[in-house]
Amino acid sequence: MAKISQVDQDLIRTIAELVNDANLAEIELEQDDFRIRVTRTFAKDVVHVAAPGYAAAPAPAAPVPAAAPVATPAAAAPEDLAANPNTLTSPMVGTAYLAPEPGARPFVEVGARIAEGQTVLIVEAMKTMNQIPAHKSGTVTRILVDDASPVEYGEPLVVIE
Repeated sequence: MAKISQVDQDLIRTIAELVNDANLAEIELEQDDFRIRVTRTFAKDVVHVAAPGYAAAPAPAAPVPAAAPVATPAAAAPEDLAANPNTLTSPMVGTAYLAPEPGARPFVEVGARIAEGQTVLIVEAMKTMNQIPAHKSGTVTRILVDDASPVEYGEPLVVIE
């Protein structure tokens, strides 16, 4: 294993700060034989650094108070939604927007009839606005994300019955 130089350590630290400041989920850079991937878990606001070929000490995470476990049947529902064929999932990591611009009417609302291919929301990724079309025709029964919220690949967005 190669030792990480001070320049590499500074680069890793700078990239980790960029991920946090820009509210990104992950970033990956590769140049010659140096490759670094920095990912962030939004639930805990912890940055993880993986640098194959280099041994890096993980950044210490701030202690997060543990939430009291609540046993309810609804807690398992989000896991089941991704497998539901009526659920539209995110095709990418980014920020979900329910309307074309701030203050505008949302693309869809609960109870609205929509056609396959109709824009349901936008996911911004890398400063590009990506229209997310309905995967089927039907009625919107649930909207599972808030406006301007971060979304992960495969995360349930909308249920269309």
